[in-house]
Amino acid sequence: MALEEHPMWRKPQHHQDLERAHDHVHWTELFYDLIHVVTIFLLGNYLSAHLDFDGFLTFAGVFIVLWYAWGELSIFNSIYVSTDFWHRIIMSIMICTLMFMAAAIPDIDGEGWSYFAIGFAINRILLAGLYFRAKRSNEATRSMCFEQIRNFSIFAIIFAITAFLPTPYAYWVFAMAMIATQLVYMIPRISVLRFERFVPRLRHMAERFALLTLIVLGEGFFKLVVTLSEKGIDKVSPDVLVNFVIGGIAMFVMCWIYFDFVGNGKAKNGKLSTLVTWWLAHLTLMICGVMVGVALAAEVKVGFWEPYPTKYAAIGCFGLAGYIAMLWVLKHVIEHRVASDFGLWQIRLFGIVVAIGCFFLVPYVPTIVGNLIWGTALFSQIAFPLTRAWKTFKNN
Repeated sequence: MALEEHPMWRKPQHHQDLERAHDHVHWTELFYDLIHVVTIFLLGNYLSAHLDFDGFLTFAGVFIVLWYAWGELSIFNSIYVSTDFWHRIIMSIMICTLMFMAAAIPDIDGEGWSYFAIGFAINRILLAGLYFRAKRSNEATRSMCFEQIRNFSIFAIIFAITAFLPTPYAYWVFAMAMIATQLVYMIPRISVLRFERFVPRLRHMAERFALLTLIVLGEGFFKLVVTLSEKGIDKVSPDVLVNFVIGGIAMFVMCWIYFDFVGNGKAKNGKLSTLVTWWLAHLTLMICGVMVGVALAAEVKVGFWEPYPTKYAAIGCFGLAGYIAMLWVLKHVIEHRVASDFGLWQIRLFGIVVAIGCFFLVPYVPTIVGNLIWGTALFSQIAFPLTRAWKTFKNN
């Protein structure tokens, strides 16, 4: 084998130029995902400590930034097969930028902002560097890579500047820059998606979405366990332990309905509208997943007969409603799967309505009743489809 053909020294190659490009995630991508375990946990802690409108906006904004730091690298790795020495070095530095961003989250609305903004700016520069390497070794994609290099470099400078601006102007400039970064994907005439070679491996991206969703929902278990351990498992009453189990099962069922109905589902076509919907629906679904995970941590803070904390109920009920709604949206942009034939729109609508209605009842009913109503919204999303499927297949 020639040196340039070995994975350690092979230059980035467009997946369409390879006879066979597998869709499985490389270990470097999985390691990059590990830092998101920390970022999501810290972000969930931030939301728990700031359960008001401003706190939620900050949580959602930071999550979106971190999600794009993950997502745009995933797109590059889906377009280009790159596993060589220099790619690994760049990936390791990108992980360090996320480490700084994660460490800044607890003080994101104070001194931590500068570290967060600079970390993200460097992350963008490094992503531009990956496209620069791809540009040098892929003649057919040079124009596409040039646009990505230019875009990421310009926005990196803007993000870096916000680290030194006074607040709240820094936040506004950063937010406007983030919006602009997405417009270069979504406006047809200027979108890089207009390039025929800007075609990610859709099954690879589907696996990337599924893995991050698993991490996001897994954080719900993490928060439940940490919250109970801090209270002391031997110091709580039996009804709190029952609530603890309810929270764990709920997070499992959220994984269940995602993977049965849309998880690992490839986009049904490469149209701009389909890809953008697939992308944004997963972003929204994951935000909602974190909201539910944070809300369920309150299960170990109350017994059966106290009302569920209203602020936690708000993010739990609306988070579940949004999560179910995104399952509904994703069903229409991925390839057909049998399970979706039984997850009808009426079932999704039922879950959304019950979840939202639960919020308005929570202050007036004990936690055991609130859990029953909220649980009805969630468990209906798997119970009804399974019942319909069993009856259908039994009669065939």
